[in-house]
Amino acid sequence: MKKSLFITTAILLISLSTAFSQGLLKKVTKSMSDELLGKTPSASGSKAPEQPEPASACKDGIPVLDLGGKLQLMYTEIDISSGDDGSILVKDMVSGDYYIAKGGSTAGPIKPGDPRLAAFEVPAGDDESESEMIQRVWKKYVSKTGDKFTINFGGKTYGPYALINSFTVTKSKDKFAAIVTENIAVTEKQGKAMDEEMKKAKTDQERMDLAMKYASQMQQSMMQAGGVQGTTPKLITNIEGVTFNPMLGGTMKSTYKYDEILVDAYAQINDLKGNKVLTIPNEIIGSDIFISSDNSKWASYQYGSLIFSDKKNIPELFNPNLTRVDGKIYLSYMYYSPKKNSIIECRIPF
Repeated sequence: MKKSLFITTAILLISLSTAFSQGLLKKVTKSMSDELLGKTPSASGSKAPEQPEPASACKDGIPVLDLGGKLQLMYTEIDISSGDDGSILVKDMVSGDYYIAKGGSTAGPIKPGDPRLAAFEVPAGDDESESEMIQRVWKKYVSKTGDKFTINFGGKTYGPYALINSFTVTKSKDKFAAIVTENIAVTEKQGKAMDEEMKKAKTDQERMDLAMKYASQMQQSMMQAGGVQGTTPKLITNIEGVTFNPMLGGTMKSTYKYDEILVDAYAQINDLKGNKVLTIPNEIIGSDIFISSDNSKWASYQYGSLIFSDKKNIPELFNPNLTRVDGKIYLSYMYYSPKKNSIIECRIPF
């Protein structure tokens, strides 16, 4: 738009009545904005070039979220998080509102603090322990009474425990595994009280005396709790025949394989019975990994690309996730379609 034309338009707008000028200004402003964003024909009458579809686009894609329509969200102004169940959490960076999309339906706007947001991975708060974060996210299964945590799953009660260090549930919500500690020598509350007393100590001797006192108290608490065995992390699960010992290291994952909990032991993935499922190639260590039901193939997700064991590479995507549809397992992923201004899901038989 030429500068002289812009000045003339501005003078014309000011000279019109208040009501009419407000309506016209809104239209002109939106037109100028659309022109800058390449949404409408430019002043010369030629169309702005359309962004090409990403390399991950598929012909039979399933619409997940229409950013136009009622939402009127811009892809460059949203933040997307993934849920273990294949849903996505969309945050409007302008308004701060959230939207949850899954299976073609969208819930929202959702305000911060809404319980529905807990289904997504949320880091522990500054004053929140790991066990408390697990209890908040998995409150359907984990409850807290006093300083102890209890797990209720499949009609059975497990606990109480002083700590829940890890909690994992399969996609069908019929199996779980948790690493727990029955007793601890010092509770979080007691630990904070000890810290406060140590801060009040004025001399090194006072600090030494307090340290000896607390060491004696902790030793006594450990003996009452059943010794070292009572304060050692252990595995609790409703899966039969497991042999996994958390003291040997490894991280439990329910996302690697559909409806199965596996253990990531850095360079190797095992099941909870100790059977090797996959030796992890060096180039995918630390990435998100997906394994087929028959263990015949795998895929890893890193830097926006899915890399398969047969060397196939699909770039420009997000939210890869194993899902089951009509009894069949798929590795699904999502991409943004500039043409449709929508988030689209693709499914690969897996």
